[in-house]
Amino acid sequence: MLPNVLQPSATDHVPVLAAEVRESLAVQPGETVLDGTFGAGGHSSLLAADLQGRGKLIAVDRDPTAQAYFDRFAKRFSTVQTRLLRGDFAVVLPQLAANDVQVDAILLDLGVSSMQLDRPERGFSYSVDAPLDMRMDTSQERDASEIVNTWTERDLTDIFRRYGEERYARQIARAIVRQRPFERTGELVEVIKSSIPAPARFGEGHPAKRVFQALRIAVNEELESLGFALPAALELLRPGGRLAVISFHSLEDRIVKHFMRDKERGCTCPPDFPVCVCGHEPEVRAVQRRPIRPSEAEVAANPRAASARLRAAVKT
Repeated sequence: MLPNVLQPSATDHVPVLAAEVRESLAVQPGETVLDGTFGAGGHSSLLAADLQGRGKLIAVDRDPTAQAYFDRFAKRFSTVQTRLLRGDFAVVLPQLAANDVQVDAILLDLGVSSMQLDRPERGFSYSVDAPLDMRMDTSQERDASEIVNTWTERDLTDIFRRYGEERYARQIARAIVRQRPFERTGELVEVIKSSIPAPARFGEGHPAKRVFQALRIAVNEELESLGFALPAALELLRPGGRLAVISFHSLEDRIVKHFMRDKERGCTCPPDFPVCVCGHEPEVRAVQRRPIRPSEAEVAANPRAASARLRAAVKT
């Protein structure tokens, strides 16, 4: 039986790849910084410190609980102009761009935050028995319970495969449909475990990890949001502005990689064209070719950093 409470974590609110983010964004006093995933404000605090009391920091977060963290952050950095915009970055960033807002540095720290994961009532963790929720924005209607209890076996199989890369997606989806309704994460975990062959239950990671990831992505439409946010982020950046994105699984990282590489390309004319007719110029320059990963020391201190990947680019 899963525990229904969680002890405070020693890694709670620890910003992942902190030094690498600061180096990639290279924030200078007087600049304007946008943190598209404010969370508990860990990264924003580091970036605001680099502003040295001069400049602006725009925080964006879809989770209403971020307000309390932001209030403390704003008080701490009272000489910096700060503002919190609540909403999905896929909506907020295009709105800012439409209003001709320009910034010098943007950070997107994707996935679920510690403040969400470590609150049992949010239902993000497969290690704690809680209501089936998983909403980053608690005001939205659709939650994990709706998906688990109403989607067809085919649709469940599809999201478990696409978003969770789950090998046993069909078996798990079939078992869920047969045994639903479910109200709590603990019930779902037990069904997932019973649907997987015994040898696979002792493989890499928790047996419910991939299904919970898939449900969370589907509930919050995370990949779709990322696809809208990246072009808007590039539009918001001034020439020479920096964009850094931290992802935590291959699906996110693939989207970020392809976006940045596409924007790095110059001429797109066929190779046999004698002269360029497309006039396409590179829009960004990658800070590094491969994603930056956390050090062994960081992973030892904060195991949640293990899957983090940082990609950064400079707008040309």
